[in-house]
Amino acid sequence: MTTNIQKTSRLLSQVLRHAPEAIGITLDAEGWVAVDDLLERLAANGHPLSRADLEHIVRTSDKKRFTLSQDGARLRAAQGHSVPVDLGLEPREPPAILFHGTAASHLAQIRADGLLPQRRLQVHLSADRDTAIRVGRRHGKPVVLILDAAAMVADGFRFYQAENGVWLTDHVPAGYLRQDDDPNPEP
Repeated sequence: MTTNIQKTSRLLSQVLRHAPEAIGITLDAEGWVAVDDLLERLAANGHPLSRADLEHIVRTSDKKRFTLSQDGARLRAAQGHSVPVDLGLEPREPPAILFHGTAASHLAQIRADGLLPQRRLQVHLSADRDTAIRVGRRHGKPVVLILDAAAMVADGFRFYQAENGVWLTDHVPAGYLRQDDDPNPEP
């Protein structure tokens, strides 16, 4: 493969989640773009990518960030959008507890406001502690928060699960969160 996979994956994430206009594409209401249009616009913007390389990135992405349509003609980001899209996800019953990884420097704000989507459309949660630790590390000294998803569901909150397994919700009030006392953040 002639492209740098990690760099191209980041570029695709940026374009498909946050800035489609950066390369001159338009996402449909559900976040899809025609693969042919995407490849054409990437090349026109100095980022040539073959269809085989694109499919390799989609197939081997450790976080399964991208989804190809059944017919392989369209692509979208699985979740994490800041541009308005409707992924068409139906509410689902989450596990009784979910996890959120963050940096220690964010705890005071989270304790005051709960978890907010920030620049994204929804809050991202994981079903396992290890994923939360990895996410937290990306932002600084990791802290894992445990979310009482069962109580939130009982109180009427809705959860969704993206195609890549990430759990999503609109907001998590602070009262449903507690800090994991031993997230084992060391490798």
